Amino acid sequence: METLRVLVVDDETGMRLAVARVLNTYVVRPDESDEHAVRFAVETAETGEAALEMMAASVPDIVLLDMKLPGMSGLDVLREIRDRRHETLTVMITAYATLETAIEATKRGAHDFLPKPFTPEDLRVAVRRVVRHLAVQREARRLAEEKRQVRFQFISVLGHELKAPLAAVEGYLQILKDGSAGSDPAVLARVIDRALVRTEGMRKLIVDLLNMTRIESGQKRRDLAAADLRDAVAAAIETVAAAAAARGVTIHLEAPERAPLVADRGELDIIFNNLVSNAVKYNRDHGRVAIAIDRADAAWRVRVSDTGIGLSAEDAQRLFQDFVRIKNEQTRMIPGTGLGLSIVKKLAQLYGGEATVESEPGAGSTFTVTLKG
Repeated sequence: METLRVLVVDDETGMRLAVARVLNTYVVRPDESDEHAVRFAVETAETGEAALEMMAASVPDIVLLDMKLPGMSGLDVLREIRDRRHETLTVMITAYATLETAIEATKRGAHDFLPKPFTPEDLRVAVRRVVRHLAVQREARRLAEEKRQVRFQFISVLGHELKAPLAAVEGYLQILKDGSAGSDPAVLARVIDRALVRTEGMRKLIVDLLNMTRIESGQKRRDLAAADLRDAVAAAIETVAAAAAARGVTIHLEAPERAPLVADRGELDIIFNNLVSNAVKYNRDHGRVAIAIDRADAAWRVRVSDTGIGLSAEDAQRLFQDFVRIKNEQTRMIPGTGLGLSIVKKLAQLYGGEATVESEPGAGSTFTVTLKG
């Protein structure tokens, strides 16, 4: 149970004691949940000067402030609270409320008003409103801080991922500029090819980032129409055919003649291009890729198995997270953005499905995607 600190500022001793007596036994549930119950610890001050001195030492969550005080008025105290930028919510207590004073108090930061005389229930209602507003404020701050942290992490990872290829391209251009590569066309072609590989990696990272942010923000335009999973998988196989042939990797597809699904064909291409290209990239030379499409539990299931390097159980648990690349001696020379499988999982979830992996180091991996429809 959370405890909120309340400061009651009133020159009437009876009023201070009465408010404290009500709030000391009062419990508020801002969202009607026992898990988020709030109680109150009440402090009192009989002048504005005393209240500000107490607030300088420790700022309360809520201030119940009388408008008429000896010395500094409630409006003066309110102005000081605003000028000192204390993060507290103030409820003005007054028996002399006018439209002008209400406007002035609101300008100086008053959150609510409680007219005298008031009943214990009036007090509880006013305090309950403040507590609920505090809960909304805190949740907004939490979300804003979370957003800042995510943005910071995103920019940090992006900067890290772009730094190495940019440095490589800069190095290759410098070699061409200072002539250290000589004039042999074959050598120059290799330098240019290496630079192009690096720029292609950066282009892929940018495309993956755009896809990910569009999916997560709900702004991705989806063109849903009748499609066929077999056709989409066959297109992905054709895309990697040259790379697979260069390493002697064979690809076998087992599927029904038709696997109809209402889907965005572009999304299917992203899913299967990622899975099939990874099965080739992370395979061993002269390895094998087996792809199976079948129907299970009102969903289409696509399994992509390879005979590649495999994953530890720990690495497999992290694989579908953003910017996760498994780095070891076997993978350090294999290009990738660390976003492809994260995007696969997010797209599968758009179809009410899931993306999973089963793997064993040295024995290969099987990636399974389910798509409902």
